Amino acid sequence: MKGIILHGGHGTRLRPFTYTCPKQLLSIANKPMSRYALDDLIEAGVTDIAIVIGDPFPNKVSEFYGDGKKFGVNVQYIYQKEPRGIAQAIGLCRTFVDDEKFVVYLGDNILKRGIRDYVKQFNRANADALILLSEVKNPSRFGIATLSGSHIKKIVEKPENPDSNLAVIGVYFLSSNIFSIISSLRPSWRGELEITDALQNLMSSGGKVEYDFITGWWKDIGTPEDILDANRFMLDSIQREIGGILESEESVKGHVSIGKNTKIPRNVLVRGPVVIGENCIFESGVIIGPYTSIGNSVKIQQGEIENSIVMDNCEIGTNSRIVDSIIAKSSKIVELGNSLPKRHTFFVGEQSLIRL
Repeated sequence: MKGIILHGGHGTRLRPFTYTCPKQLLSIANKPMSRYALDDLIEAGVTDIAIVIGDPFPNKVSEFYGDGKKFGVNVQYIYQKEPRGIAQAIGLCRTFVDDEKFVVYLGDNILKRGIRDYVKQFNRANADALILLSEVKNPSRFGIATLSGSHIKKIVEKPENPDSNLAVIGVYFLSSNIFSIISSLRPSWRGELEITDALQNLMSSGGKVEYDFITGWWKDIGTPEDILDANRFMLDSIQREIGGILESEESVKGHVSIGKNTKIPRNVLVRGPVVIGENCIFESGVIIGPYTSIGNSVKIQQGEIENSIVMDNCEIGTNSRIVDSIIAKSSKIVELGNSLPKRHTFFVGEQSLIRL
């Protein structure tokens, strides 16, 4: 089975972060979002992978993943000139897939329990497609499947008045039969070739589409709040791993992962779950966590950070409590001694400077 990771889209709801980076490379628990898709494919035994890239910043994607060898896979890139829908992106991969079964994984989706069992299920099945369903509270935001007994009755993209709350999540198991269906699709009211329309037409033409329910946590990342939710959830599963230096065991509470060459001084407190990268510097009185990810080469001179993400090469020097925040790479927050509230929330894009 081959794998496809969709890595396009403009990520407008995640600005300012996506002004300088594809949203799928934004960090969650110190790992780019789309790395979770890649890791799930690897765990399931899928090692021949195409990454569909588009604007903005396709070069950042290829620079990070390269040819895939450092991850133990073979990666090639397929360029999507403009975002015209999931089905259109899949259609670009026809030559790559050839006649094999394949799995499409949206790079902004995260499944806690992976896809290994579903890969086995689809390989055994005599089906043209396998979709995964999850109950959601806001079905009008998703492609929705309506069931009739043990069969799928219909699949509709973002219905105004949904007949069910069963979302089709962003992982699709497909046979090469889907390509002839995609080639005959017409754009939807959104101007896109919808994967839900392709699946519906596949069923209407006599194709067999099976379904299963996901049994673990799933997140479709679209907003900063979604990123923080995913960060919290992923941190809940980390194990204690101290690769740096602790001056005192009392400085670390709970499940904490600390990278190489990071030193935690005696008078710093890290309250897990927390992940801290390599080569970080913490000064006297700093409090980190819970539910906080600190990237590599970060310097924090004072203050407290909770339920937040601080990406690589940032510097923070404010004697405030930073909560519910995302601070992108190479940004700096410093305090000039002004009399300001002592609790702040920041959504800061790359290479920004904030003076308080």
